[in-house]
Amino acid sequence: MPKLAITPTLRYIAIIMAVMSVSCFSRAEEQPPLAVKPLPTASQVAWQQLETYAFIHFGLNTFEDREWGYGDASPSLFSPTRLDARQWARTCKAAGLRGIIITAKHHDGFCLWPTMYTDYSVRNSAFRDGKGDVLGELAEACREEGLKMGVYLSPWDRHQAFYGTPFYMEYYIHQLEELLTRYGDIFEVWLDGANGGDGWYGGAREKRTIDRRTYYDFERIHQTIHRLQPHAVIFSDAGPGCRWVGNEKGYANATNWSFLRINEIYPGYDKAEELQGGHADGDTWVAAECDVSIRPGWFYHEKEDSEVKTTDHLVDLYYRSVGHNATLLLNLPVDREGLIHPIDSMRLIDFHARIQREMSTNLLRDAKVDAKDVRGPSFAARLAADGQFDTYWATPDGVASSMLEFRLRRRTTINRLMLQEYIPLGQRVKRFVVEYHDGKTWKAVDCAEETTTVGYKRLLRFADVETNRIRVRFEESRGPLCISEVGAYWAR
Repeated sequence: MPKLAITPTLRYIAIIMAVMSVSCFSRAEEQPPLAVKPLPTASQVAWQQLETYAFIHFGLNTFEDREWGYGDASPSLFSPTRLDARQWARTCKAAGLRGIIITAKHHDGFCLWPTMYTDYSVRNSAFRDGKGDVLGELAEACREEGLKMGVYLSPWDRHQAFYGTPFYMEYYIHQLEELLTRYGDIFEVWLDGANGGDGWYGGAREKRTIDRRTYYDFERIHQTIHRLQPHAVIFSDAGPGCRWVGNEKGYANATNWSFLRINEIYPGYDKAEELQGGHADGDTWVAAECDVSIRPGWFYHEKEDSEVKTTDHLVDLYYRSVGHNATLLLNLPVDREGLIHPIDSMRLIDFHARIQREMSTNLLRDAKVDAKDVRGPSFAARLAADGQFDTYWATPDGVASSMLEFRLRRRTTINRLMLQEYIPLGQRVKRFVVEYHDGKTWKAVDCAEETTTVGYKRLLRFADVETNRIRVRFEESRGPLCISEVGAYWAR
């Protein structure tokens, strides 16, 4: 067979093709990995970055010394003598909480704002001579302290005679519209899963049962919220913005997916344990919120002054909520004077100081970072320890398992590790292992819990290890890895 002569023209074509091939490869490695659905909205990402915020339970129940009001108490009982929403806001800010959600209307139907649609509100109480507006005062206080504000509007109403009829939904929508148009930006709307049961109901004093799936016309409620507060995240068992974590103890499972099979979940879902970890095969992004009270009850009871959660307990909950890819909604029951109790304030601030102290210095910030696989210069390994959420180490397409290694300048003690994924492109990590080098060989860190999912944030606690090398082996993922941040700390 005659040899092909390499003419200048053929040589030129070969060079051009080679350049084009390198150029195409370069462009590919500089592109972010394709998103792995389901994905969060920008509002859901911003919501999860708040991490911790406060719940305020306050109302007629406070003055009746009850948890669930029956709906028959006189509005005149609501008589806080020193109500100071600025004290609430200052306390929350000092404790690192970034927002406040208030029970605008609990199950008893009493409204903390002067609604136009019922006389069962602060308008008929002694508070501010009937001219008060608790939500208005809180909104102003939150603006002054730079906090977000959210509202809880119970779908259930044990006071109204027309609860259980179609008219009640018109009433509910009108009240929702008031709350979402009078008080500025609302970051979360809380829809409780407790719906239907015994109540006063205008004097009927009976039990009323509704179909939790259909009665409230949740599609209309959601549309109303999206129309008036497009950035608000909607809470319920099924979201759609964020979900109940399936318990009121304040923790999520170590394996916690931000997904749900959304059409299976409804208010009052009877498999609450599933909500603690989400659905690995879920089709909708609905991250978990861990709600818990700093006391045994949600409303203030003087007899519980000696039962406020300890600092150790609160710190543990932080690691098992925020550190398990969820947020922490911590309830602070306002007392009969209208203030957060000094015991609660002190415990809350001690809790924040402890977390700040334990996570104050990222020992990996100046470490040399190596990766087994790197997508390209824009996704270099060092970006996993630069303190920036929006930069991240990523692996090439098709690489769903890899490793990050950190070399510290000197041997040091470590007992905490933090991992974050770049969740705008989806939650990916399914299994990982943390290891340290003892000077001779690599050893696994005993994290005392399964090391599976990461999500927005994963925090691990373990016994002291002394090392100058630590690595994370990502063994399985739903796609190319996108690790936003890794941190190591010594909590003394």
